[in-house]
Amino acid sequence: MRTPGCIFLISIWIFIPVFVNAQNFNSDSLKENPTLTSCIKYAIQHNPVLHNYRINESITESLVKERLSDWYPQLSFSYNLQHNFQLPVSNVNGTINHNGTFNTSNGQFGVTQNLFNRDVIFAGRTASDVRKSSVQSTINQSINLAVQVSKTFYNLILGYQQINVIGEDIVRLKRNLQDAVYQYQAGIVDKTDYERATISLNNAVAEQKSAEVNAKATLAYLKELMGLPDSLNFFPAYDTTQMLREIDVDTLQGINFQKRIEMQQLETQRRLQLYNLRYYHWSYLPDVSAYGNYNLNFLNNQFSKLYSNTYPNSFLGLTLTVPIFQGGKRMQQIRQAQFEVEQIENDIMNLKNSIISQYQNALAEYKSNLYNFLSLKENMKLAKDVFNIIQLQYRAGVKAYLDLITAETDLRSAQINYYNALYQVLSSKIDIEQALGNIQY
Repeated sequence: MRTPGCIFLISIWIFIPVFVNAQNFNSDSLKENPTLTSCIKYAIQHNPVLHNYRINESITESLVKERLSDWYPQLSFSYNLQHNFQLPVSNVNGTINHNGTFNTSNGQFGVTQNLFNRDVIFAGRTASDVRKSSVQSTINQSINLAVQVSKTFYNLILGYQQINVIGEDIVRLKRNLQDAVYQYQAGIVDKTDYERATISLNNAVAEQKSAEVNAKATLAYLKELMGLPDSLNFFPAYDTTQMLREIDVDTLQGINFQKRIEMQQLETQRRLQLYNLRYYHWSYLPDVSAYGNYNLNFLNNQFSKLYSNTYPNSFLGLTLTVPIFQGGKRMQQIRQAQFEVEQIENDIMNLKNSIISQYQNALAEYKSNLYNFLSLKENMKLAKDVFNIIQLQYRAGVKAYLDLITAETDLRSAQINYYNALYQVLSSKIDIEQALGNIQY
């Protein structure tokens, strides 16, 4: 039989061995007694959704390099072999002449170089912001993942605390049931006392089983967030005293919009959209490119002697393409780009208002939860005192068993409500830190 003192110690430190092989734990894996920090670190390294964001970064980098490759000279080679069954003819002053040879072949080496092209200019100007946008998406997902892991971690600790509270209650109920049976056998009380004790004990056992099932489901969700294989089981370790130290937050902090990753993302999108507007303005400018070819020509009526002689030729050139009239297409594209810039400006303004609202709501919820927590903390102390007094009075025959059951129920409810309130405070604190942009990963 566990004593209340042992159960209290268990509620402070929850150290349960991790049932996995030693080789499953390396430098980027969980420690044997994972804390919240190590769980978040593991999740950021192994979460499949976040891993896809990192893959998107690699895809974006490849796309940027693909577009920038148009700045480099483009080399090509082409080969042709042709046999004429009938030669073409021409009419010169009434005389029909056959032109060409029956066998022709040529090889062509070509090179082109963009000198001015709005597509490649646009790719070069936007490359850094395109990369930054991809990285910022990953950071945003990392922050959201860290928030989810934190709340689920605290919820799991809450579940374990509830199990411990109910377990402590079961110990008391078993002792009360035993006392009620002895008193009934001694003829001091009737059988209703131990029957009530049995009902209370059965209810507590059922409640404990329910709490264990809920904790198991919470653990499964935490493992899902962390990207931990289902075959690996672990139970996080945490110091309840540390949890109490973490409930405080500076409620006088000012909002710095630039700390929010969402604001940084919109700023990046605005820069990209401004470049897009310039891109359509550049559509009035010409495209300029240089080119050069070297051709090897082979002509002969006999196929076996086709490559015996070559007639090369080569040239360099410059291409200038000037768009003159496109039916007003470019003007409409510019207008669309201007509207899109205006939309992003409105999105930035809306996000600022949303951040202010989010922070105020989180702050109000935190203050409310903190007040509720402090009240429930006091209630738990009072419930313990009441129970201890009534328990002594019951054993002395002063109080009825119904009073003891009521005190027992009040104590269990006060303890569970206390830990629920602690979770709510920690959860609302996370919301404040997220609203302020203080969560960075």
